[in-house]
Amino acid sequence: MPAETHVEGVPIGRDEVLELIRDRLADILEIEPSKIGEGDSFADDLDADSLALIELVEALEEELSERSAGFRIEDDDLEDLKTVRDAVDYVVSRLG
Repeated sequence: MPAETHVEGVPIGRDEVLELIRDRLADILEIEPSKIGEGDSFADDLDADSLALIELVEALEEELSERSAGFRIEDDDLEDLKTVRDAVDYVVSRLG
């Protein structure tokens, strides 16, 4: 039986958040995670439409709610998340 990897209360680092966002975004956009740079714009560099971003938000909320009870990305904050770095910084700040 595999070890539990998602334990509430275990801090998650910035690198881990970046990796998580890359992996989820790569699945949604059907590209290799290595093709996603931290400075990439969702719209301009990755051609991610609003539906892809909603899928990313849902995936992150599902994954991170196991780590931080009730983790949510507010709808009003979505318009400020233009790049992968914006998303990483936002998630790290929300996880505290």
